[in-house]
Amino acid sequence: MLQLAHVISSTRAEAGMRKLSLGSFSMANSNLVIILYFSFFTFAEAEALHSQLKQQIQDQEKLPFVGVNIGTDVSNLPSASDLVAFLQLQKITHVRIYDANSDILKTLSGTKIRVIISVPNNQLLAIGSSNSTAASWIDRNVVAYYPQTLISGISVGDEVLTTVPSSAPLILPAVESLYNALVASNLHQHIKVSTPHAASIILDPFPPSQAYFNQSLVSVILPLLQFLSRTGSPLTMNLYPYYVFMQNKGVVPLDNALFKPLTPNKEMVDPNTLLHYTNVLDAMVDAAYFSMKNLNITDVAVLVTETGWPAKGDSKEPYATKDNADTYNSNLIRHVFDRTGTPLHPETTSSVFIYELFNEDLRAPPVSEANWGLFYGNTSPAYLLHVSGIGTFLANDTTNQTYCIAMDGFDSKTLQAALDWACGPGRANCSEIQPGETCFQPNNVKNHASYAFDSYYQKEGKAQGTCDFKGLAMITTTDPSHGSCIFPGSLP
Repeated sequence: MLQLAHVISSTRAEAGMRKLSLGSFSMANSNLVIILYFSFFTFAEAEALHSQLKQQIQDQEKLPFVGVNIGTDVSNLPSASDLVAFLQLQKITHVRIYDANSDILKTLSGTKIRVIISVPNNQLLAIGSSNSTAASWIDRNVVAYYPQTLISGISVGDEVLTTVPSSAPLILPAVESLYNALVASNLHQHIKVSTPHAASIILDPFPPSQAYFNQSLVSVILPLLQFLSRTGSPLTMNLYPYYVFMQNKGVVPLDNALFKPLTPNKEMVDPNTLLHYTNVLDAMVDAAYFSMKNLNITDVAVLVTETGWPAKGDSKEPYATKDNADTYNSNLIRHVFDRTGTPLHPETTSSVFIYELFNEDLRAPPVSEANWGLFYGNTSPAYLLHVSGIGTFLANDTTNQTYCIAMDGFDSKTLQAALDWACGPGRANCSEIQPGETCFQPNNVKNHASYAFDSYYQKEGKAQGTCDFKGLAMITTTDPSHGSCIFPGSLP
């Protein structure tokens, strides 16, 4: 097994990169209309029903989500109204901006899109040194729009500890001043305040159990973490497995960085906890949890405010390709919606924000800087994600050509039982795998099971959960048709 080596974390900001992004802290609002028929319900029963439904909504709002980041260095950036319409078209419900753009906030009014607004680094001094300035900022950028616009959080600065270390002492005063202003407006239960950090505030991140915060920053980080714990706010981190891989080629395999399925001998193993890591991002998140635990903070969740993969690069970045970007972001989305958590905290899945929505074509070199987007500025997709079957998120930026096939590594008896179910109780059309028919050859259980699984999957409209067969099946975008055998997913 591959032992986790001591590798170097890296961030976009440390490479001279400046970001603007869209994201959010919580699930989109659910509007609830309850009609109570008092001829059938007593008042107590009606109250109990209302309480139960309210709890269901609160539970749903705690589910992990995927948001998107947006940069403004785009030559043909859509107007605020076109942008919001595009977000709605793509079923994106969580956005985060690096300022408090009034046009966007106005246009988001009445939508179910939650937005985190931000305080730029150059405003930290004024807000951190004056309660009245902080209160004015909240009145102007929050109270003026909330709750019609679902402002869910405030990002205070961006990677201040590593990019503007001289401003580090300003973070906590600014965060507390803004929070106190929210309390004065009775909005502190609905809007969380935090500050995004670069991954490099954590030293020795691999293996995660040995990770710890940079000692020179603890005087700032500890009181900040205590604030987050006290207010129920997340630790926000910008985590890029792409840069971890690029700086540690030969130590970190590409498949680990891209969330690709791994055989057990290729999983990364923490020698201290014996926890198995199948991807780099989970290891980075757990490194943050272990670092907090070292400071006796155990009740603060990690929110990944930025992560992604560039689709194009120069000769020095050969792994910045559309295929790798597609693989990373598609697998990332699936990983979040699978809700499997991390090895250390399987019960807690961090929400993430993909960097970024649009390619920023006005960015200075390297080439990769202009190629992190899921879309071009004209809203056409930079590449098609492969996330069919997980819901409606980015529903119009996916390929719908998916198939269900049998996975490798299972014995014929187990596959035969699943094949019998698909062709029997599952009512899949298995006529083409009968002797003499076009898909009978090759005559083996795996081939026949793949055809039957795909027949059932297509018959059920590729609904979530219909390509599982007790873990024997997997979704693929590669057409399994061969020769004259056309699989159901390719039939007209």
